[in-house]
Amino acid sequence: MSVISGLAAAAAVAAALSGQVAPAQERPGALARLLECRGVADTAARLACYDAAASALDSAERQGDVVVLDRAQVTESRRQMFGFEVPALPRLFGPSSDAEISSIETTLRTASQGRDGGWVFRLEDGSVWSQVDTAHASLSSRPGQAVRVRKAALGTFLLTVGGSRAVRVRRQ
Repeated sequence: MSVISGLAAAAAVAAALSGQVAPAQERPGALARLLECRGVADTAARLACYDAAASALDSAERQGDVVVLDRAQVTESRRQMFGFEVPALPRLFGPSSDAEISSIETTLRTASQGRDGGWVFRLEDGSVWSQVDTAHASLSSRPGQAVRVRKAALGTFLLTVGGSRAVRVRRQ
């Protein structure tokens, strides 16, 4: 990643974490140069422009300066980020035409009670969720059981194991 791109990304993340709205992201230089080729009138010059710009874009992608994701990869990335509060997340993936993810379903890997008596859930998708409410929850927590985590009011989440009562949780 170039120093300028790195600084811009750091500024956007810092602004997002501070609650400020970051400016709209500009297209990466390699992509912008490729798109500028459309404006070249001469056919041979336009082809040469496209060839050079496509080569530069390919090189930037291979070096990690530009990351290209298809819609399925964006959807999976959003799913993996479910439960984390990252205000800049939508801008990271471009304009969203997908419906917002309001719940995930997976299976339970392990569940254990911490020293404070609250539950800690490790799910097959790799996420870890901790109980944040003080309500007593008696769960039948066998590995492989179906788990559903859904958004609740005021930025909280509810986790259900099998047919148990929902437990208020936070993503770790």
